[in-house]
Amino acid sequence: MGHSRREELWVGQCRMPGFPLTRLRRLRYHPAIRRMIQATHLDPRRWILPLFIHAKGDEKKPIKSMPGHFQLPLSGLRAEIKEIMQLGLGGVLLFGIPAHKDAMGCDALRDSGIICQAIKAIKDVAPDLLVITDECFCEYTDHGHCGVLGRAGNQDTVDNDKTLRMLAWQAVAHARAGADMVAPSGMMDGMVQAIRSALDEAGFTHLPIMSYSAKYSSAFYGPFREAAESAPRFGDRRSYQMDPAAAAEQALREVELDVAEGADIIMVKPALAYLDIIRMVKDNFPGLPLAAYNVSGEYSMVQAAAEKGWLDPRRIALEMLTAIHRAGADIVITYWAKDAAHWLDSSDL
Repeated sequence: MGHSRREELWVGQCRMPGFPLTRLRRLRYHPAIRRMIQATHLDPRRWILPLFIHAKGDEKKPIKSMPGHFQLPLSGLRAEIKEIMQLGLGGVLLFGIPAHKDAMGCDALRDSGIICQAIKAIKDVAPDLLVITDECFCEYTDHGHCGVLGRAGNQDTVDNDKTLRMLAWQAVAHARAGADMVAPSGMMDGMVQAIRSALDEAGFTHLPIMSYSAKYSSAFYGPFREAAESAPRFGDRRSYQMDPAAAAEQALREVELDVAEGADIIMVKPALAYLDIIRMVKDNFPGLPLAAYNVSGEYSMVQAAAEKGWLDPRRIALEMLTAIHRAGADIVITYWAKDAAHWLDSSDL
């Protein structure tokens, strides 16, 4: 007699490698086994900590929207840098808040500007610490936009080509002060080429560029704008930062152009809402170092929930960092860097 259809399906399923022969929980029951087969390993040496340096006296100022972070004076850098070195972090990314702002963001161009002073102060304490500088003007301009203002159609916006010249001067000033890497973030067309040419002409051919290649006009930047005092006085940045709803392939075009212009490391920002973009970039540009920026809003929303007792910030932060690395990021810029390094060093993990 022949089998019924249900019996045939059951027999076929039993012949396939599945339950009870295969039990994936066997790989999970013991913590040593779980650790042994992990594919993603967290390493503080791959994390970059953003620092906000201000030129308004000697006070360390808490950033209300980012608990645990501060606007640091130059005099407060020594203790901060010593802790960073002890934790073995990969480096720091510097953002400057000048004492005075103007329409051109001139402090960003001066050898005596706040970031140039900060670079020298850090190198006095830790000559071997990797110091990366953000190349942009939103922190330095009185209007809060990322470069020189111009007109496009009937609206005020950033004049792309005039801003390129300023970005080149800014990068060279930071290089002269001792920066180890520069990171243009303004999403200006041609910014990598302008900076690469200027650095090479000034004798800094060895200095790498980490470009914010795919930077989206994101609502997750809110706390950063308080931290850097960089909120636009009018309008927004959607005319030069990427549209979150744009085709994902547009990010690949941005990356491709930056690579052609000389970018040594590429970046996706933000991280968590754009894990698909991180994966796509990694798949399409294998072998090219990829950074992701775990931005202020991604940090602050966890802190806010943790204050109410809704989340365990340690578990959430480490899970976030794991997800970002698993998506393809080799380097993560994160406000969790110090905390996560402490947690990884804890004996109870």
